[in-house]
Amino acid sequence: MAKVSSQDLGTQPIGKLLIKQAVPASIGILVMSLNILVDTIFVGQWIGSIAIAAINVVLPVSFFIAALGMAIGIGGSSIISRALGADNIKKARITFGNQITLTLLVTVTMVILGLWFINGIIPAFGGKGAILEPATIYYRIVLYGVPFLALCMMGNTVIRAEGKPKFAMYAMMIPSVGNLLLDYVFINVFDWGMAGAAWATTGSYLLCFAFILWFFLSKHSELKLLKCHFSLKKHIVSEIGSLGFVTLSRQAVVSITYLFMNNILFDLGGETSVTAYAIVGRMLMFALFPVYGITQGFLPIAGFNYGASKFNRVRKTIITAILYASGLATLVFVLLMVFPEAITRLFTKDENVILETPSAMRWVFAATPIIAIQLIGAAYFQAVGKAIPALLLTLTRQGFFFIPLILILPKFYGEIGVWISFPIADVLSTIVTAIFLHREVKLKLLTTVP
Repeated sequence: MAKVSSQDLGTQPIGKLLIKQAVPASIGILVMSLNILVDTIFVGQWIGSIAIAAINVVLPVSFFIAALGMAIGIGGSSIISRALGADNIKKARITFGNQITLTLLVTVTMVILGLWFINGIIPAFGGKGAILEPATIYYRIVLYGVPFLALCMMGNTVIRAEGKPKFAMYAMMIPSVGNLLLDYVFINVFDWGMAGAAWATTGSYLLCFAFILWFFLSKHSELKLLKCHFSLKKHIVSEIGSLGFVTLSRQAVVSITYLFMNNILFDLGGETSVTAYAIVGRMLMFALFPVYGITQGFLPIAGFNYGASKFNRVRKTIITAILYASGLATLVFVLLMVFPEAITRLFTKDENVILETPSAMRWVFAATPIIAIQLIGAAYFQAVGKAIPALLLTLTRQGFFFIPLILILPKFYGEIGVWISFPIADVLSTIVTAIFLHREVKLKLLTTVP
């Protein structure tokens, strides 16, 4: 493999560079999403539809703790991208060392608390009735591996900030493939049921961690660390925290959304509705992988060129990313509108779930063609270190619009009120983001001489 330099982010043509960054990111997200998707199919077919609902209850808790690592990773990687753009390798290394220390301190503490309060957390997130027992089994085992997942999510963003998207892709592919193999062995061969699904997931986190550790110890990484780099620096921690808080807030709102959705849907339609939401949620993770890949590819390019004061390149990167992502989002929209029932049948044989899920899926993805503006717009402010607008735009869709909508509309329209909240929130948040982004481009990227 030819050596890739972070300086390429400031010199190569934007279209070519975005594809070069986005394709590996998309493939990595695709494989990771396929892992979640196939894992859910295996669980649904080999254990039962209740097991799908049980995993859906646990995900927001485990992912929130893991998202602490992602938040520290993205917050620090914004600093690293700009530091590399300004040719300040010392600051980049100190930042990375601080990221590792912070991730370990925060996630291990959260896991201990999560296990201590297990009996209250599971029911609060919708683990009721027949869902409670399998959710508890899955939760306890998966939490043991969450600190490793957090380190993986943090390290992956740093690899991308270095301009090494292929290695970031490998880091996402290895645990995904490993999880599927372990699923087959632990669930189908050993017949461990929910415990097998949980140990397969935890084992996949360990595989990912091993690869990322190898990368940073190898010659491929520019961020060679000394013991002194792990000592926390107040100004670095503060900047990581302010930017990482954007990602953490987004995941916190996602977790709160799961809490409300699981409980509201359980009250309206029982285990069947919770399972329908779990299937739709998996499709939200899987179907939009190319759009998320472009967003991931966009971040280091925008951050590096902003740090190098190449504002024309930043502006072109925004436009190109929105165009590419919108085209792919539209293709996803068409496929999901045409084949929702066939997709649902991949997950379960439960006819009640098959009857309910396609309509829900169509509503949830109804505004998909326009979401690229919201994703790229929010990512821009995070990439260039503007924490407050990044935070506000990140919270706009789910925090400011979606959660209030799902608390209000079901009172008037029942379960359909839950599903129509998705496209309404998408449209409103896209409008707000477009206004912020247009003003930023006009005031900063057009008036400043590159």
